[in-house]
Amino acid sequence: MTLRLVGDVGGTNCRFAIFDIQHPAKEVVAPQAFKVADHATLEDAIYRYLQGTDRKPTQAVIAVAGTVKDGQAELTNAPWDMSEAGLRGHGFQAARLLNDYEAVALSVDLLTDEDLGDIGGVAGAPKSTIAIIGAGTGLGVGALVRDRLGDAVAVTEGGHIAFAPTDAVEIEVLKILTARFGRVSLERILSGPGLVNLYQALAEAGGHKVDDLKPEEIQDRADRGDNLADQTLKRFCRIYGAAAGDFALAFGAFGGVYLGGGIAGKMMPRLRAGEFREGFEDKGRFRDYCAAIPTKAILQPYAALLGAAAARINA
Repeated sequence: MTLRLVGDVGGTNCRFAIFDIQHPAKEVVAPQAFKVADHATLEDAIYRYLQGTDRKPTQAVIAVAGTVKDGQAELTNAPWDMSEAGLRGHGFQAARLLNDYEAVALSVDLLTDEDLGDIGGVAGAPKSTIAIIGAGTGLGVGALVRDRLGDAVAVTEGGHIAFAPTDAVEIEVLKILTARFGRVSLERILSGPGLVNLYQALAEAGGHKVDDLKPEEIQDRADRGDNLADQTLKRFCRIYGAAAGDFALAFGAFGGVYLGGGIAGKMMPRLRAGEFREGFEDKGRFRDYCAAIPTKAILQPYAALLGAAAARINA
């Protein structure tokens, strides 16, 4: 039996589980989640997790919301610095860090129909490239690239490409956010903090008082009929769709575009309401190209853990 600790470390939460990699499973057994802010280091969080189990993994594969280079990584939206050498120094015989959306891409073939929620479009072309974009604390982007010779995972920092407005309202949003941030990336809008940025920009553009709200408060106001909050969520969905369509074009994702991250599952009725697909398909001469590509939300909350369990590792 070879036990592997798998982790999914984001800007807010870290999640862990243990797999017997000699008997692969398509489900995550007894995962646990902790707040990143409650722990000084990755190793501290792992130690806390392992204190609650008598299983002793010899491998560690950790998916992180940040760039991984030469076995080292740091979170984009939290202060942890991590390394494979550090994990081996804490007793693991083999260790690997990988980008979280690389892990999500590796999970695609392990997801069941129940793990996916349709957002629109026809059935995807079998064994074709699937692009993945996910809004959460930040914005992750990757792809499972497929051709007749095999599969490969595209690891990207696509969440940090520039926001491209598509109408006069979004041009005004860009102006307001540029004055605040300088360069405006997609993540400045398509994330939890980004939803707040969008709400505040639309309020300012409309001459309204700018409230300092949390993302869930915007959702609550919209559900109670607040027009500005409702328009913010509709605009968020349209921008999300437009970005997803751009990545469908960039990757040639005829297998579909899958939404990861923590936001999609909480916004399914709104994502299905129309604005998302309108933005997705609004590609001028390439409208028909995108109309033929399905969009789905990954509802499996531990997809990155499944991908980390499936990842190759050098002993």
